[in-house]
Amino acid sequence: MLRARKYELPLGKRTYVMGILNYTPDSFSDGGLYNTPEKALERALAMQTQGADVIDVGVNSTRPGAEILSVSQELERLNEVLPFLSGKLSVAMSVDTFYPECAAVALENGADIINDVSGKFNKEIAKLAKEYSAGYVVVHNPCSASETAEYKNGVISDIRSFFLESLTFAAEMNLPKSQLCLDPGLGFGKSYEDNIEILHSMEWLKFKDVALLAAGSRKRFIGTASGEKESAERDFGSVAAHTAAIAGGADIIRAHNVFSAVQGARVADAVYRKV
Repeated sequence: MLRARKYELPLGKRTYVMGILNYTPDSFSDGGLYNTPEKALERALAMQTQGADVIDVGVNSTRPGAEILSVSQELERLNEVLPFLSGKLSVAMSVDTFYPECAAVALENGADIINDVSGKFNKEIAKLAKEYSAGYVVVHNPCSASETAEYKNGVISDIRSFFLESLTFAAEMNLPKSQLCLDPGLGFGKSYEDNIEILHSMEWLKFKDVALLAAGSRKRFIGTASGEKESAERDFGSVAAHTAAIAGGADIIRAHNVFSAVQGARVADAVYRKV
């Protein structure tokens, strides 16, 4: 079970889809399309109608080469968009941030999950998640999307070690496993070969009673594998990648195109979960 305030997502029953809502001018695939409060709300409601279980709001682009916003800049964007979304959705709302100050504002404005791509277990954010009974997504990200890390013990072994360390920190803080979600960080500090290995060996990254998230939608490694240069045209490849992740035990997939992601997940669940 992944618990996110009033929402409960039972694990192993089916795959959940997290729809991406980029409230940014510069995200790698759809930057600038939804960066007014009105367009953001319209997009969120459309993804909800298409079957999204979670709407993941990001205001700080993490694409390769992006300029990272300061705390005050991120807060300004959050304060623009979150009041428009709060109370309007009937599914869980996630907010991407690695700043505890921004996580606090997000939770105060109705966020149910904090999605932290910093690449570390942030005890301040974990404390907030515990206080609000919110979900906390911990992403493996050793050096950002602009660089490729060196994995001395192999990418799978290093990610497993990071996950085990995160689980230990959570236990020390009495943050229930049911509020934790682990993400291997496809595309973050990974080579093409690393990303393919993660999808091939996803079962080694799955821990009992802990949610596992795969977030490969439209990323560069999918373009390399498929030969498609345009990120917005990689939805078929994204479905294939996420199907591989589901076969390996992923509980949640994060996608730009919710319609195709939901359809792909339903077929994958019929095959791998027999539901």
